[in-house]
Amino acid sequence: MPTFTPVTLALNWKAEPEFGGFYAGQILNHYRDQGLDVKIQEGGSGTPTIQMLASGKLDFAIVSADEIIISQDRNKNNKVIALFATYQKSPYIIMTHAERNFKSLKDVWTSEGILSMQSGLPYYKFLLNKWGKPKAKIVPYLGGVGNFVNDKTFSQQGFISTEPVSAERAGAKTKNFIIADEGFNPYLVILATTEKTLKEKPELVKKLIQGTRNGWQAYLNSPEATNKHMAQINKALDFETFQKGASLQKDLIITTKNEALGSMTKERWEALSQQIFELKLIKNKPNSAESYFR
Repeated sequence: MPTFTPVTLALNWKAEPEFGGFYAGQILNHYRDQGLDVKIQEGGSGTPTIQMLASGKLDFAIVSADEIIISQDRNKNNKVIALFATYQKSPYIIMTHAERNFKSLKDVWTSEGILSMQSGLPYYKFLLNKWGKPKAKIVPYLGGVGNFVNDKTFSQQGFISTEPVSAERAGAKTKNFIIADEGFNPYLVILATTEKTLKEKPELVKKLIQGTRNGWQAYLNSPEATNKHMAQINKALDFETFQKGASLQKDLIITTKNEALGSMTKERWEALSQQIFELKLIKNKPNSAESYFR
């Protein structure tokens, strides 16, 4: 009998289409093909995967690029390192009601109404820096789409692959604005580890990246089996919602023919780290781009 190295991968949210490739890697045996037995640990609202990595509680977790830059500024001893970037274009959106006829995200920001966002997020600070204090009333983001569906003045943050699908299936008509189009585009749903793990287990890291890449390729090609599996884990979303979400996110994940899935560039990391510095989210000048990813 073959033996498999156990690995735990911590998510920063529940099982949803944005994690499809990781679950595909698990249930379609792409990780096992690399000799790994990967356990996926679901997260939820506020799951601090970046802190759990930096403190050494986890070896592998899902984080975002801006979190890595901020973490490296604060934790010099055990840097968090990006290994595989799922989203080449950030899927963060502001979801609005189509009936309000907003033409741009700036219209949403400068119009009366309710805007549900986490005001501590870097992209909120980016928009605040770009357009000033919003005219819309900012309320905390609590997840779900119940308030949105029941209130035509309500707009909210979300993922292109999830909230609009749920809202439309509940009867709302949505118009969605991708925040990356305004100039803030961090890599998202990043498989990350720490400098310590990278040094101590380089072969394990390499195998995990390959299994993840193979899992994502399988999910992009044919998501049905994995979506059925995730719908059993996260009963808040049905199979059709998973299917629609997988389709909506595809163009944000696929790389150019010359680049492997999950690839990252020095230029993108440099641009983002400079933005994070200018927004005063880090105290020190950014590290060299090479320190953020492998």
